[in-house]
Amino acid sequence: MAVRLGVIADDFTGGTDIAGFLVANGLRTVQLTGVPAPSTTVPADTDAVVISLKSRSIPAKEAVSVSLAALRFLQGQGAERFYFKYCSTFDSTPAGNIGPVTDALLGALGEDFTVICPALPVNGRTTYRGYLFVEDVPLHESGMRNHPITPMTDSNLMRLMDGQAEGRTGNVQAAVVTQGAAAVREALAALHTEGYRYAVLDAITNADLDVLGEAVADHTLVTGGSGLAAGLARALSGTAGERTSPWHEREGRTVVLSGSSSVMTNQQVAVYRETAPFLAVNVDQLVAAPDAYREQVLQWVLAQPADGLAPLVSATAPPEEVSRLQDAYGAHEVSEAIESMFGWLASALAEEGVQRFIVAGGETSGAVTTALNVTGFEVGPQIAPGVPWVRSISSGIDLALKSGNFGDVDFFSLAQTPHP
Repeated sequence: MAVRLGVIADDFTGGTDIAGFLVANGLRTVQLTGVPAPSTTVPADTDAVVISLKSRSIPAKEAVSVSLAALRFLQGQGAERFYFKYCSTFDSTPAGNIGPVTDALLGALGEDFTVICPALPVNGRTTYRGYLFVEDVPLHESGMRNHPITPMTDSNLMRLMDGQAEGRTGNVQAAVVTQGAAAVREALAALHTEGYRYAVLDAITNADLDVLGEAVADHTLVTGGSGLAAGLARALSGTAGERTSPWHEREGRTVVLSGSSSVMTNQQVAVYRETAPFLAVNVDQLVAAPDAYREQVLQWVLAQPADGLAPLVSATAPPEEVSRLQDAYGAHEVSEAIESMFGWLASALAEEGVQRFIVAGGETSGAVTTALNVTGFEVGPQIAPGVPWVRSISSGIDLALKSGNFGDVDFFSLAQTPHP
């Protein structure tokens, strides 16, 4: 049986985010990391394949290339319906990468129209009249305005898309969505006829996502966050029931690694460090003497008790500290130093027997999974909306890969609570 849905995610936490929602809404899902080799096979009963790329913040031309390679693999698995997954805060820059990748996928599929829908109401991301909100404030007034790699300074998704893509962007407003899937399909057809290439879909509630999922179920290419994917999965599967293999907790040591500087991750770190072993990464020392400092961090982790709450190694910092470090060493250099350290540390800890990693931040998660040579995941139960436990197909290592803004303040300790 052919794969029913092929997903291209622009970062690793985004991949686990959408995979968790697909599983929770009736699609048996396999997640693969990076562009798989053509010889890669997936289980025969797989409904959806998610390919997690590290393409969110690389040059647009490179992002297009790897995304098209992922598309070719998914087509080889028999998929005829595709989903380009980006963050619910539409993380991008004026030069891309969401627009260029969307255009490339449309071109490769011979299509000329698709939808834009990052909304994820369960995590406070909603769209209204084409504007993206985070909780009660527009995107550009949220903590995303200070993102070190993709600062978001505009909340108007039509303007953002028009600035980085080839065509014009329209909007299907909330008043239409409340009228049901047929009304949405009619509005989309009208925009297409008028020459629009993209349509931003308003979504304020989870019920809106059900309507939208039904409305776009016959589209060859859909783009959005994991919220619309959940609605699409329900439309395809006809159920909201979880479809996954039984999950058994893995024994062994756990380590928490945090590289995100999002507002929520800063809060999560502040709460967790009050009761758990905690080490703040000294970026100045890391840049000055990377090898010696990495070894120092490794020895600190290994010296912590194996029972109780897991030790946390954190490069999470408030905006003013991030700015200071970027001014001193360069934004790219700081990011590269931190990612490289976390990748090295995860690999060294795995060699020492660590079996479970809780990781905060998309770039950090990409560095960790790459260093651990993870090529694919079995997707397990959700810890929080958009954050499931996943298990490496090759090594059996368990990972919780958390997007920076996801989870409640107690996420790090909650992730260590046995799943019923």
